[in-house]
Amino acid sequence: METTTPQPVCAQEALELLNCATASPYDRDKCLALLDSLRECIAHKKVKKFSLAEPSSAAPAEASKGESKP
Repeated sequence: METTTPQPVCAQEALELLNCATASPYDRDKCLALLDSLRECIAHKKVKKFSLAEPSSAAPAEASKGESKP
């Protein structure tokens, strides 16, 4: 039997919006539609706040990258 991690609430909508924002060329109308979709999901699921999980193995590498001094 395969175990799966449950997907966070509204994760698909949030991911699609973030990917739209990074797309080139930027399609404002598409991103606004995706934002509306995310807002509907948030209202339907009664989400109060989002947070990002800290990566377990990448955290030290990211921290040292940001803190490096010339």
